[in-house]
This record gives sequence, C-alpha cells and structure tokens, in this order.
Amino acid sequence: AVWLPTDGWLNPSDLTMALAAGARSRGAEIQTMTRVLSVGVEEVGGRKRVTHVETDKGRITCDVVVNAGGMYAHEIGRMAGVNVPIVPMAHQYAITRPKVTVPADLPTMRDPDRLVYFREEVGGLIMGGYERNPDPWCLDGNIPPTFNNTLLSPDWDRFLPLTEAAQTLVPCMEDADVHQLINGPEAFTPDGEFILGESEVGGFFVAAGFCAHGIAGAGGNGKVMAEWIVGGEPPMDLWKMDIRRFGPQYRSRQFSLERTHEVYSTYYDIVYPNHERQATRPLRVPPAYARHIALNAEFGEKSGWERVNWYNSNENETHEPLRPRGWAGQHWSTAIVTEHLATRTTAGLFDESSFAKIEVSGAGAAAFLQHMCTNNVNKKPGSITYTQMLNSKGGIECDFTVTRLEAERFLIVTGTAFGRHDLSWISSHAPTDGSVAVRDITSSMACFGLWGPKAREILSSITADDLSFGYMQARFITVGDVPCWALRVTYVGETGWELYPTAEFGLRLWDTVIKAGAPHGLVPGGYRAIDSMRLEKGYRAWGSDITSETDPYSSGLGFAVRTDKDFVGRSALPGIDGTDQRLCCLVLSDPRSVALGNEPVSLANGDIVGRVSSGGLGYSLNASIAYAWLPVDASAPGTAVAVEVFGESVPAEVRADPLYDPTGARLRG
Repeated sequence: AVWLPTDGWLNPSDLTMALAAGARSRGAEIQTMTRVLSVGVEEVGGRKRVTHVETDKGRITCDVVVNAGGMYAHEIGRMAGVNVPIVPMAHQYAITRPKVTVPADLPTMRDPDRLVYFREEVGGLIMGGYERNPDPWCLDGNIPPTFNNTLLSPDWDRFLPLTEAAQTLVPCMEDADVHQLINGPEAFTPDGEFILGESEVGGFFVAAGFCAHGIAGAGGNGKVMAEWIVGGEPPMDLWKMDIRRFGPQYRSRQFSLERTHEVYSTYYDIVYPNHERQATRPLRVPPAYARHIALNAEFGEKSGWERVNWYNSNENETHEPLRPRGWAGQHWSTAIVTEHLATRTTAGLFDESSFAKIEVSGAGAAAFLQHMCTNNVNKKPGSITYTQMLNSKGGIECDFTVTRLEAERFLIVTGTAFGRHDLSWISSHAPTDGSVAVRDITSSMACFGLWGPKAREILSSITADDLSFGYMQARFITVGDVPCWALRVTYVGETGWELYPTAEFGLRLWDTVIKAGAPHGLVPGGYRAIDSMRLEKGYRAWGSDITSETDPYSSGLGFAVRTDKDFVGRSALPGIDGTDQRLCCLVLSDPRSVALGNEPVSLANGDIVGRVSSGGLGYSLNASIAYAWLPVDASAPGTAVAVEVFGESVPAEVRADPLYDPTGARLRG
C-alpha cells in the first residue's frame, strides 16, 4: 500500500463558486443560463479563424474562444468545424452509511485490483469504481438541451460487481445503508489524456476531456491555457495533451467510442512498459502488411498505424540471458536481439511506411524553410539536411530531415507520432500569399530502411543505377521494377538507404529486397531493434530526449545550428555552451537493469540531480544505456551516478557519446 499524506478532496461546487468569485474580482463577466447556438468562423488566406459566438441572448464578438464544455465539448467543437473526440461515460458511486464510525480524517482509498475507491463523506462512505463494462451515453454527441443539473437513472446491475469487490476490502460495507446511487456522465477521451490547446481554427482553444481527474489538474490546466492563449505557444511540452494529436480517424464516433471504452474499462489497470492497446486495430496498414503477418510479426500501433515491433519468427532462445530484469522484460523478445545483431553484421530491412511525410513546395518554399530551420536547407536538389525547428523560446519544436527533391519541392520526414504536430507547426507559419504549399503525403509513399554492412551489395544486385552518391544525399532510382527515391540516411548508425516508392509499389519493393537479401543474411526487423541501435549511436528522440523545452546546444545538437543565418527562435538561444543542463549518455553497471524513462538519477551523496529521458539495451555493446538531463557540473564523462531502476539503485557512469562508431565511419561506408 502507498499512503500520500498530501492527498485529499474538495467539493466541486464550492471550488467552482470560488473560482467564479475570483474571476469576477479580476473583471471577468460570467453569463449563466445562456445557451450557445453557433460559433462564427471566417477563412482568410486559406486559414480559418474564430470571429464570434452566437447565443440565445445575442452575439459576442471575439477572437478567442475556449471550449471548456466538458461532455458538451464535442458538440461545441462541431459548431466551429473542430472535432473534439470526447465520449460521455456513465460513472456511478454510492453514498453509504456504515454501521461503524467512519473517522473524518480517513484517507481517500483506492484499490486498483478491485477497481474501487472510497472516501469519507459526512460520517459515511462514498464508494465508486471503474467497471469492466462501461456504459457510454449520448453517442451521437447531441446531449439533450434539458440535461442540466440532472442525473442518469441508477444502474444497479452494472454497479453490483463493484459493491461485491468493495465488501472484500471493507467488510462494513456488507450491511451499510445505501442512501443513494449517483449516476452521472463524465467526459473521457480515446487515450485517457486531457485535450488542450488551439485547434486548426485559429483562436478556437479547447480545455476539456479530463477523464474524472479534472479537479486535480484544474489549477495547472488553467495556468497553461492562459499562457498558451497570451503567448501563442504552449508554455511547456504538452504534446501528449495537445488537441492536434488526434488524426482524422477520430472523426468517427465509433472509432472514438471503442478507444474510449478501452480506456475507461482499464482505468485502474497497472500495465507493463510498452503495453499496446488493442481497440479498433488494425486500421492503417502498410503495403507489406500481409508479409509481416506471414512472418508472425508482433505489431505495435502508433497514430493508427500497424508497425512491426519485432518478428516472432526471429526468436532465438540463445539470447534469453539478455532479457531485461523486472517489468522491462515483459513486453520483450529475443527476436529484438536477433534483428539488432543482424543489422550490425549483415543487413536488416525495416518497414517505416508509417513515418510522417510532409511536402513543402512552391516558389517561396526554400526561403520559408530556410527561415524556419536551424540548419541550412538551401542546398542543391538531392541534398538531405538534418535540422530542427525552434519555438520562440529556443526550444526544439520539430526534429527531422529535409530532402530537397527539386528546386521548389522539399520532402520532410518525421516521426509517426509527430506528423500532425509538425504539420501544424509548419502550416501555421507558412505564408498565405500562395507562394508555399504544405501537404501531408504520408499515405502516398511507403518507406523501407535497408541498413547494414551488406546493404550496398544487396541493393547493387537489384538496380542498374549508380549508388555512389554519398551520405545525406538522395537520388531517384529503380529497384527491380520499382521506381523510388533512395535517401542515404540512417537511424541505426549503419550504411544504407531509406527507399521511398509510391504506395502502390510498396509490396513489390519489399519482396524484391527480401529476395535479393536472402543470400547475404538479410533479416527483417522491427522498431524495437531500431530503438536499441539508435541508443548505441546516440540519436535523440523528440518527445523524450529532446522537447519543446530543450535547446539544441544543451541537447548535443549544436552541429545542426547555422548561426550565419536568421531563423525562428534564434534570438532566444543560449550561447554555444548551452544552459546549466546537459543531455548525457549513461551506461549502467548491470546490463540487464534497464531504465525506460523518468527514473531518478543521483550523485554519490544521494542527491537526485536528474531523470532518465530514454533508455534500453544496446545489444552490440552488451550495455544498458540511458540518456538523462544532468547539471553541467555532473555531466563530464567518467562522473559516477546511480539510476533507480524499479526501486533498486544501480551504479552508472556518464560516458561520451556516441558509444557506437564514434567517428561515423560505418554509416558513411
């Protein structure tokens, strides 16, 4: 059991009245009993912006609207043409009076195994929970206009399993008097996270979907929303809660319902790291999906895409001694080791078709990207540039490669989960005079990563085109019968190419490379092997190692910053020495103790000085590798630290990175 002495509860109505009084004292006007009829939106230069709110008491002209409508947020969003994927779920709790004295200072109790919670209420007990068979309400999103200060009818049959579970924990509940069963709808989201931020309609913000813990987050949500509205950017890394994270599939109410149903029914579940949700899958599948199934792939999901984590057909029991200790070894397979080592020694083929792809084109494309990117992208066609885009505070807003395909046409490739984020960031800064077009072309192209010492031999055997173009260069070639772009880039630290055919050629290209690679020991691999290799090579991952709150210099990415040109965020950058924090590479003393993220990092004296941003096993090096943000005075290679891994303090050492092939000779081969 865990006791939190700072835990507590308060009355929602009292809190609401207190906040309202505080707002009025600062000049806010609150109009109650006023129904919103519509939200006005106008389009200028291809961008939409909110203009007014129409109510039953007249029009309110405004350039900012915050949709904090709770379970009504979906309906309100539709008025502005914005999808807010919220599903009201009927949630119940019982107000009881046990026949024993209930102390007024009884701690709030939660038992995830029994799916129930308790708290004291005027000498009695409130008992509720999160059942396995939730009951969604008003799926069409049209909540009755008369549903004000109203409850739903009690559903005793649905509540019964929770009461039985509660009695095994608190025996006095067996003969307690039940005064009332409260049943009311609460707003839940398809991923269990809040929905915050500005939508695709300028000035239309959302702060809703708090999934039964809105009071706990109320103060922080109000603060960041206010700063977001005033400053024009989120004040911290809030991507997990950003409304832009939801793809077009969430416009389907059935899709949103199935996802939300799974979130609610597993609300109290404790899951192992790398757990994958199952609802609505599969949805988006790559062209070679059938081949992955034939190889007994273990799929993960990201942004609706089915992605291979590893192939069970590559399992090898001789690698079993490398299984990480504890929870980190649950969603794991010896196949990851097989795929990693094959890529390092022969070659691996990876389906990366889910990578987000953004095309920026037009007469003003080069100048626009040059202004947005930290690095120089104004190079000749066929050039690839690794770069960041920064926000006004100098934080890394985007991290990707930019390939100049033609004089006025650029291809940006970014992470699967960040496509909508990066597309929104780029589009919101693009000129509106027609000189620049920004398009999401993710689904129009497949992508296969062919990497390893044998990659050149394999590709040379199936193309007549010249492959002598160097690292960070791109050419349009034909592989077998398939025309495609070949980009000399890598995320694993080995020589090779990312091959980009249009989607209809994807399956043929996969088959062609697999057949040609078989005599050379080519092994198909998944994303978990990629992640282990990128850790060895020291490649940063946006959203964990680097975020909108970290600058390039402190992140070890100063090489991608060109100070001889102007770009967004340049004036906010620190000097080349960075801030007082550094992203550091750590190697743990126990190769099987794996840090996955957010573990405390402490000095020899026990002081906690940082937390792990990402980590995993580097199978080529037989090392447990972690990246963590540490103070400058603790960042020197050789510094002894300790990482707390699942409750145990594991000695570690700061190391210079990259650990693997520090000169970069292998990837340029």
